[in-house]
Amino acid sequence: MTHADPNEESTGSIAKLPLAAAFVALVGLADSVYLTVHHLTAEPVPCSLISGCETVLTSSYAEIAGVPLAAFGAVAYFVAFSLAILAAFGNRLMWMAFGAQVVLMAAVTAWLLYLQAFVIGAFCQFCLLSAITTFTMLVIFVVSRLSRFR
Repeated sequence: MTHADPNEESTGSIAKLPLAAAFVALVGLADSVYLTVHHLTAEPVPCSLISGCETVLTSSYAEIAGVPLAAFGAVAYFVAFSLAILAAFGNRLMWMAFGAQVVLMAAVTAWLLYLQAFVIGAFCQFCLLSAITTFTMLVIFVVSRLSRFR
């Protein structure tokens, strides 16, 4: 086993960074599914840490063509989870696809954070959790790529 690539481990072992990324993706998936269910049932989301959740979640930016934005997030997190699991078992191509997915997710997340801060003027704690999970996955991927040069 070398430290050159987190996916190049001995036969039968699981790469740790992709496995960590898969776990983080599950957190994002749970968060997104929770918000999607609340959106589709028109049930208010209980926000206890910060105020502004309802403002964000009922804004015109909360859905695209009638589909909750959180549902798109759930799909994105499921894809990220799937790619990370495949990479954890040694599929290097899936790890690169995971990286592309996470970069796209981070770009969308940055846009959504901008909207919350400067357009809507409110923040949602569940949206912030999603942002943290997305950027954590990005950091895991970047660390895995940088570790190749040690």
